[in-house]
Amino acid sequence: MTQTSTQELQALASTPGSQPAPAAPPARPAHIIGSEAEALEAARSFAALIAPGALARDRDRLLPWQEVEQFSQSGLWGITIPREYGGAGVSTATLTRAIALIAAADGNFGHIPQNHYYSLEVLRVGGSPAQKAFFYDRVLRGERLGNALAEIGHRDFQRRTRLLRDSGGWFVQGRKFYCTGALFAHWIPTLVSAQEEAPGQGERMYLVFIPRDAAGVTVTDDWDGFGQRVTGSGSVQFDRVRVEPEWVVPFTSSFERPTTIGPFAQIIHAALDAGIGHGALQAALPFIREHARPWVDAGVASATQDPLLLQQLGNVHVRLRAADALVARAALAVDAAQRTPTDDSVAAASVAVAQAKALSTSASLLAGSKLFELAGTASTLAGQGLDRFWRNARTHTLHDPVRWKYHAVGNYVLNGIRPPRHGAL
Repeated sequence: MTQTSTQELQALASTPGSQPAPAAPPARPAHIIGSEAEALEAARSFAALIAPGALARDRDRLLPWQEVEQFSQSGLWGITIPREYGGAGVSTATLTRAIALIAAADGNFGHIPQNHYYSLEVLRVGGSPAQKAFFYDRVLRGERLGNALAEIGHRDFQRRTRLLRDSGGWFVQGRKFYCTGALFAHWIPTLVSAQEEAPGQGERMYLVFIPRDAAGVTVTDDWDGFGQRVTGSGSVQFDRVRVEPEWVVPFTSSFERPTTIGPFAQIIHAALDAGIGHGALQAALPFIREHARPWVDAGVASATQDPLLLQQLGNVHVRLRAADALVARAALAVDAAQRTPTDDSVAAASVAVAQAKALSTSASLLAGSKLFELAGTASTLAGQGLDRFWRNARTHTLHDPVRWKYHAVGNYVLNGIRPPRHGAL
């Protein structure tokens, strides 16, 4: 059986509640991208490749196994790996542009690599040279990282998934949800807590890179949200999964000093939201030209000449371009903070990203909603699939509350209070 036919069977069999088999190892070594320009060209090409099938994948809930493998082979998984380890070491500006291009083509797919890049940033900040060499090499070969960070069933943010150490070795025990990309992953970076042996240290958090096919790992395709339906999210169960100490990367300690893990994670979300908004606008334009009718009081023959429609469309365009500008500005701040991480540089990056996240959220939701208002009732027909833009934007923008972005910005501007350092800023 060929690799493609295996992926097709996995996609067809993966109904909610199923437990797809682990992803096959890369069929061949992935291409290694060598420059920022090559990374952007690869993103444009991949976006053009996946755009035609986005509607059907969302409508029929077809997990994009083949497209994920094509993304791996393109080399885009490895573009943030530093040059000294063989990667392109692209800037945050280039990464966010690539994410936005892909999200405009398919908002579902744009979300899949988010935690892959996030985990690589955690590794860059907190990993040892040996850990970096090992995992960077795996990624450059085409292996994928998913995530198992969040948990549900509790009203607090404490992580109850545990790293256990005993005479038999090191083990992970617990359950995670919202595990975007885990279904497609070769490794599942997992946030765990552990009781430290040294007196006075208490609980510490770690990111453990766990092989997807390790004994005791169960990935269930049980994500049934109305948006981001084929992001490979769901739940992951760890039943005393044995892990090696070399797979355990410090997490708590990376927030006890100024690092860019938080703003780096958040700017990818902002770029993704802006990309979904652009996808909605791009879908609206031909529909308006070909199908929409002007309002009777406009006194024009075509919707393309309706003055109030043009005003509303212009507002959407301006807000999306403004979101792009804030993302680009924030990317420069993140890059600067990565080069020189200080309290001030990281705080400036976090605030710039919060500004971008606030506007990209509202702009993507506006674009997805105005699509219907401007295109008319025919745009709501199920066969058009145009609702996926708003559904994806609404679902993804709930990732973390934008009201707290405004709070962080206001507190910084008025009171000079730096944002807290954690994974959501």
